Amino acid sequence: MIFSKAGFGGAVADFEAAVVAQDAKRSGKAFIRLQETFGRAKETELFAGGPRLAAVLEQVPPSPRAVVAVLVGACVERGADAERCAPGVLAGLRAALEGAVAFGEAWAATGGGAFPVPDDGEPGEEIVERTGFEAAVGWWTLSQWEMAAVALLNHRAVRAGLDGEAVRAGLDEEAAGAGLDERAAGARLDDATVRGQAGSGRGELLRLLTAVAQASGQELRCLSYALQVLDDEPLVVLHRPSATGYLLRLSGIGDNFQLHTLLADALIGGGHVAGRAPSPQEVAVCRETPGQVETAGSFELVAPDGGRLWNEGTPADIPVVDGVRLLVLDEPSYARSWPAGRFFPGMRGDLILERALEPEETERWFARVSPAGELTG
Repeated sequence: MIFSKAGFGGAVADFEAAVVAQDAKRSGKAFIRLQETFGRAKETELFAGGPRLAAVLEQVPPSPRAVVAVLVGACVERGADAERCAPGVLAGLRAALEGAVAFGEAWAATGGGAFPVPDDGEPGEEIVERTGFEAAVGWWTLSQWEMAAVALLNHRAVRAGLDGEAVRAGLDEEAAGAGLDERAAGARLDDATVRGQAGSGRGELLRLLTAVAQASGQELRCLSYALQVLDDEPLVVLHRPSATGYLLRLSGIGDNFQLHTLLADALIGGGHVAGRAPSPQEVAVCRETPGQVETAGSFELVAPDGGRLWNEGTPADIPVVDGVRLLVLDEPSYARSWPAGRFFPGMRGDLILERALEPEETERWFARVSPAGELTG
């Protein structure tokens, strides 16, 4: 077979044509060339190649499909259009998760035992006999699908596309009852991952991911956290030492370490409450500057019921009260430091202080939280 064009662009074109024609020999050769030429690919080849590969993913045989998805994610990381690539990659992720769930069920039904650890090859004959080929491949390739999907989920438009259109009926009344202004009500989007919108794409992926984790005992933390990222999400924060309250809005924050630093910047750095304000460098790496900078804790993050909210968790862990996430800040119970930065280096994080709450609003919110006391959890 004489390839029509050298380089990654030519490999993409040949692979695309071979897959559509179901030419296994030709697609196998092009598949090898995709991997060999990617590192030398030009920007224009990556921009065009990512969406073209994503579009034929469903037709690629199960075993190499995940590797092609990883290549698509790598194209996105280097500038390819994430929204155009998302449908193919996320459909493949869902199929892999469904396969991994089926693998867990078949594994348990055929004697159970420790889940096999996938290697670089295909699942062995004994494993396939126990679970079936597609289920085995789903489990075997899941880490690759995680890598590909997270590359796309770094992009806010992809995350929004997973949720579809938010249901907005009744938001104004709900917000009015909770003490939020009209602007806060109009901008809020229900987050499907934590508010039970079972029909959303995000919620379904999380359901499958949870089932895989329960069966295997292995957590795909990066994928789980990426699927739980909130955007344009209102957050009411009560600072117990000063008895003050604030309305903020967060987007693209991967974990509570990142949130903690940005909260300290908004409230302490903004002159609203006393404490240690993070440096500009600490704040910058939590927004979009590459790298990490050592920082220290300024608060204890507490749920309305008095439970501890760990920095290792995510903003989606913050409970919803009267339709809005409600967080209490106490004095830190012990000194703690960590490298400030972003859990997802490719994702821009943001936290905006919209306004300080009026004393009457603050009092109403404090009435919804447990009194200060020993932390639980």
